[in-house]
Amino acid sequence: MTKPKGEVRPMADMTSTLPAVEIGVMDGVPADMAVLLTRAYELGDALNHSDFAAEYVYWKDQVRRDPEARRLAGQFGKAKEKFAECERFGRFHPDYNAALDEVYALESQLDRLECVRMYKQAENAMDGLLHDISRTLAQAVSFTIKVPDNDPNPKGSGCGGGGSCSCGSGGCG
Repeated sequence: MTKPKGEVRPMADMTSTLPAVEIGVMDGVPADMAVLLTRAYELGDALNHSDFAAEYVYWKDQVRRDPEARRLAGQFGKAKEKFAECERFGRFHPDYNAALDEVYALESQLDRLECVRMYKQAENAMDGLLHDISRTLAQAVSFTIKVPDNDPNPKGSGCGGGGSCSCGSGGCG
């Protein structure tokens, strides 16, 4: 299934069109691990051939080839090392604020490059797709299974989200 250029399909639309598993999974019958692993590899192949993966690989290569991006990435890495050294001693280190400012300035310069912006956008799209697939798979088993997320500001629902649910795990709210 290919998407026309410029059209962005919602993640839920993509995961809802995944083919149903007909072989090896029936109520009350243990699943055949060979079938499950085969399906996992097929899903991996489908992801590798998706527009999301193509965009991600393209922009990753563009960042790698861009001399300005490489130069700034090198400076950014050195600035992060310097800041990590200052951070070991805490914010009272004499160079702490200057090192932190340098990291933010270089990060901002990197983010102004089109190839870096597009790479981050493609990376976030791919991450979102993988998260939606993981959630779909987990919820096929149980709605109480936790699904890892790269979001630094989780939405917080269910177990571990600070709310209260009826899962009985004791880890809620």
